[in-house]
Amino acid sequence: MLANLYLLGFWLLQEAVGWDLRTMWSLMGWPARTVVIILFIMSAWSVGVMIDRGITYAAARKQSRYFVQAVAGALREGKLDEAIRIAERNKKSHIAKVVAAGLADFQSSAGLPEEEIIEASKRGLERSVAITHAELKRGLGGLATIGATAPFVGLFGTVVGIINAFREITAQKTTGLTAVAGGIAEALVATALGLFVAVPAVWAYNYFTGKIESFDVEMDNSSKELINYFILRRKK
Repeated sequence: MLANLYLLGFWLLQEAVGWDLRTMWSLMGWPARTVVIILFIMSAWSVGVMIDRGITYAAARKQSRYFVQAVAGALREGKLDEAIRIAERNKKSHIAKVVAAGLADFQSSAGLPEEEIIEASKRGLERSVAITHAELKRGLGGLATIGATAPFVGLFGTVVGIINAFREITAQKTTGLTAVAGGIAEALVATALGLFVAVPAVWAYNYFTGKIESFDVEMDNSSKELINYFILRRKK
């Protein structure tokens, strides 16, 4: 129903004033133009975050698959230095970051009592998981903010457009569509752009949040498996 109203509004404008994007822009006042510019900036920023996070998560997934297979063999043979080198070659892998930190803490704690070594390794792994989680989540807060606020920015432009439409009616003493075309243009464009910016941002935020949750599970599982490996290694 709402989409039909927008289509009807655009059709009426086209019939009345020969509507196109350039005409629409010329009919807008500077408050509405400012709203449009802000929405375009928000859209460009959210698209940039989507591309950056998509590339980052794809690389993390790809390198983690290779890392898990490569490091398993090194750990079975007790080659901790080799495992660390493998992790350093896969810096984009979230699992590699966690495992490298745990192995480094385990080696640096050599000579301490067994319980202290395990506790130091646990703390190092927890710290590494938290840091990696924050790195993976970078930019998603902005996506959430854009998804939540873009409709209201568009709504502000809609209100400005409606105010201008009534102002033109008062000034021209007429209710014809031509008299209020500028105000209607501002209202329709601002509302449509607000939704156009918000919907993809919300979708992307939810999608990437699901990705991060799966990464968190993988990092937690890797941390627990590494701790078990340290315990078994110390008992030998």
